[in-house]
Amino acid sequence: MRLVLLGPPGAGKGTQALLLAEKLNVPHISTGDLFRANIGEGTPLGVEAKQYIDAGELVPTDVTARMVKSRLEEEDAGSGFLLDGFPRTVEQAQILAELLEEKGLTLDGVLNFEISTDVVVERMLARGREDDNEEVIRNRLKVYNDETKPLIDHYGDAIVSVDAEGGVEEINGRVMAALGK
Repeated sequence: MRLVLLGPPGAGKGTQALLLAEKLNVPHISTGDLFRANIGEGTPLGVEAKQYIDAGELVPTDVTARMVKSRLEEEDAGSGFLLDGFPRTVEQAQILAELLEEKGLTLDGVLNFEISTDVVVERMLARGREDDNEEVIRNRLKVYNDETKPLIDHYGDAIVSVDAEGGVEEINGRVMAALGK
């Protein structure tokens, strides 16, 4: 199963991705993990990404796309994957479609984790991270709404909406039911 996970920061995508990866027997591919792995291993893409991160800038789409492409070519992704953090923009969604098309593949669906702003703020503040204050969180949500939310329209009928409020198992049950599993 080839799925993209969408939803605002704090919606629980990472938590659900870990459960889904195990249940669906496909890898969870997170751009954050890809960045850390490539930087940690000192790969050419990691060195390139680190320059942007160290400068406090977003890693450009082409660098991220090359990392994702490389990861999708690994053997464990042959039977499917869960993409978390890519695509973040319509441009990246088009790149992903091209990468899949080259392999004669398409996405099976796009899971959209729906959650209220107040619940996101509450969850993220509860994590107790130093850099998670309400102003920072609301700014991250604004960036999400400006850059990533347009993907919902882009993917149209491929969107599978899931209520992401409640307990982990409860939400996972909704996801599995939405996927017909």
